[in-house]
Amino acid sequence: MPVNTSRHLTLRTGAVALGLALGVLALAEPAYAGEEPANSQGANTEQSGGGNGKGIYAAARIQYSGSVAKGGGAGNVTSSDVNWTPPPCWYAPYLGAKDFKKEMSKHIEGQLKAPGMGGTAGAAIGETQRHYEDGYGWADTPGYKDYNVENDGKGMFWAGVENPDEPDYLKRSSCTDLPFWVENGDAPPPQYEEAISPEILAALAYQHMQLPDTKVTLAPEATTKVNLPTWAWLDKAVFDEVRATAALNVPGFNIQATTTAKPVSLKLEPGTKDAVTYPASGECVMNADDSIGEPYAKGKADETPPCGVRYLRSSGDGTYKLRATVTWEITWTGTGNPNPTQLPNGTFGNDQAVTVQEIQAVNR
Repeated sequence: MPVNTSRHLTLRTGAVALGLALGVLALAEPAYAGEEPANSQGANTEQSGGGNGKGIYAAARIQYSGSVAKGGGAGNVTSSDVNWTPPPCWYAPYLGAKDFKKEMSKHIEGQLKAPGMGGTAGAAIGETQRHYEDGYGWADTPGYKDYNVENDGKGMFWAGVENPDEPDYLKRSSCTDLPFWVENGDAPPPQYEEAISPEILAALAYQHMQLPDTKVTLAPEATTKVNLPTWAWLDKAVFDEVRATAALNVPGFNIQATTTAKPVSLKLEPGTKDAVTYPASGECVMNADDSIGEPYAKGKADETPPCGVRYLRSSGDGTYKLRATVTWEITWTGTGNPNPTQLPNGTFGNDQAVTVQEIQAVNR
């Protein structure tokens, strides 16, 4: 039966009370882990939920494949948009009605019998029990009779999932709505904006993507001279488009998204203010043949490189850390989205040690 706003809030309090006690609606830290693939290229990593004695949580498996990080963790891509972050949590298919009744009723009963469980928390958990057993609900979220077991096999209960790579605990544990029922083939109710979707999978594929190392070819290599232009380039063969796919396949709900990263530019940071970059911005754009910069060739010592650096002071007994960062254009396609859709550009860079000697080149 419908309830007013205060009843709705009481029911939400019950969800939070259960969550705090058992981690019912959000994953405990060790609960969401990936199987380590053989390598990071073409790997297939599964992240799954289940039960570990500390609570229940969404058991949907997100499968990662393509160029993804080893062990199912976050990859090495940094978003160029500081305001964009992967989802900290989401809602995903958890259990069928009969299995959900077995798990949820056990936890509710256990909490109601727990010593000291009274007052507001005890009342809230009682309201949660009524929600699943007696049809207690509110306007946009009806309750269930006997955990909806009469519809077992026709859908699944969905529950909150934490993103284990989200560092902010409050954000990670913010999907605290009570588990809700979704019929096979139906979309989740619109009020659950964080319900798993192709867009969310695309963002997760982005988060898990592993880009190749960016080691720039230099001439002179490793050791150069003060005021001598150092040429820098990346051949097309060094790097290419990178793809990572995230997929979710459960009864009645199958979606996937593939995120593609395409290199578009190289930025050089000399590691010292006593240097000049070519071009002046340090941003070397991609050539028509998908390479960046131009290989040094004999006789070009007096020419200005299209991509490179000139050091104005010796590195002394040490080295300068030349940082080469590639910017990648990120797009995604997936279920219901066949045309590439933009995501924020990503970056990844490496440091290379460069020794700069005082000897100035005269004869070239």
